[in-house]
Amino acid sequence: MTKEEGKKWPILLVDDEEDIRDVLSVSITDMGYTVHEAETGEQAIDIFRQIDPPIVMTDIKMPGMDGIELLQKIKRENPETEVVMITVHGEKELAIKCLKFEATDFITKPINVEALEIALKRVQDKIVMKRQLKAYTQNLEALVREKTELQDHLSSLGLMIGSISHGIKGLLTGLDGGMYLVESGFSKENQDQIKEGWETVKLMVDRIRKMVLDILYFAKERDLRWERVDPLSFAEDLAATFAPKAKNQDIEFVREFDETVGEFEIDAGYIHSALTNILENAVDACTKDVAKTYHKIVFGVRQDANHVIFAVFDNGVGMDADTVSKLFTPFFSSKGRRGTGLGLFISHKIVRQHGGEIQVKSTPGQGTLFTIKIPKTLPESVKNPAAVAK
Repeated sequence: MTKEEGKKWPILLVDDEEDIRDVLSVSITDMGYTVHEAETGEQAIDIFRQIDPPIVMTDIKMPGMDGIELLQKIKRENPETEVVMITVHGEKELAIKCLKFEATDFITKPINVEALEIALKRVQDKIVMKRQLKAYTQNLEALVREKTELQDHLSSLGLMIGSISHGIKGLLTGLDGGMYLVESGFSKENQDQIKEGWETVKLMVDRIRKMVLDILYFAKERDLRWERVDPLSFAEDLAATFAPKAKNQDIEFVREFDETVGEFEIDAGYIHSALTNILENAVDACTKDVAKTYHKIVFGVRQDANHVIFAVFDNGVGMDADTVSKLFTPFFSSKGRRGTGLGLFISHKIVRQHGGEIQVKSTPGQGTLFTIKIPKTLPESVKNPAAVAK
C-alpha cells in the first residue's frame, strides 16, 4: 500500500469538547483523511469495533473513560492500531504514562495545523513500514515452510538438514538485526536508522528466497533430460545474456569460441544453470574490485579428445587458496552478505552428475579462472546409474 493510499485511511477522533472536534475534523479532512468522531471513550470503543481504524486520536482528560483507559482498551483489541494522544502543554507525567501503554505520538493543545500534519505523517509512515514488514515476514515464513518440505528430497543434494538449518539460522539472525534497527529507529525517530534496518531486512529476505529457490531447483526428483547440444550455440546464448550485464558494470566481455567444437550430450537446463552461477560470480568479482579501473571477463569454449571445455576468466579481486578450497562447500560464500553459499555448490554437483569436473585457479588481486570439463559422450553409468546398479 502506498502513502497516497494511506491518506484514505479512516481516523477515529475522540474528544469531549465539540469545538475542538470540529476544528480538528476540518483540518484532518483537508489533509485527505476520513474522520469519524466520538464524544466519549465508551462511544469511541463502539465505533472502533465497527470500523477498526488504523489511527485513533484521543484527548487524555475526558469524563468517564479517559484517554489512557481508551488507549489500553484499543491496544488490547488491536495492538497494531496507532494511537495519538491529545494533551495539554505541561502534562509531562501523563505523556510518559501513555508511552508505557504504547501510544504512538502526542500533539498538544492548542493544536497547530502544521504540527498535526507532521504527527499524522509520522504515524502514516510507521503504518506503511509495519505493513511492509508484516508482508515480508509472512513471505519469509512461507519460504521457511518450503525449506522444511524439502527434507525428504535433500538426499539428492547430499545435504544434511543441520547444514540447511545453520545456513538459514544465520540469515534469520541478520533479519532480526534489521528489524531491531527499524523498530529502534521508529522509537528514536531516526530516519537513517530506519532506512538502514529496512535495507537489511530486504537483503536478508532476498537471500533466503534465493537460497530456497536454489534448493528447490536442484532438489526436484527428476531424471536428467539428455540431449545432443551444439556447444557454440549454447555458449552464445549465455554470452548474449551476460555481455549486456557486464557492459552495464563497465566490464569488457570477451568471447573465445573454438569453431571446431563438436556436439556433446547434456541436460541443457542444468548446465545452463551451472555456467550462469559461475558467470555471475565473475561479474561480482569484477564489481567488487576497486583497485583496478579496467575489468574484463573472458568466456571460452574449446575441446580436447574427449571433452567439451568451458572457461570463465575474470581479472577481479581473486581469491586465496583457503577460499578456493571452500568454494564448493554448501553455505560458504565469498560474496559476504550478498551470497547464499549454494550457487557454486549446485554448479559443482551438476557438473559431477555429467561425469565432468570443475577446476579453479585464482590469485588475490589478479583474478580467477574456472575451467569446466564435460565429456562429449556420456557412459551409461552416468546417464542411467539406477539401471546400471540393477
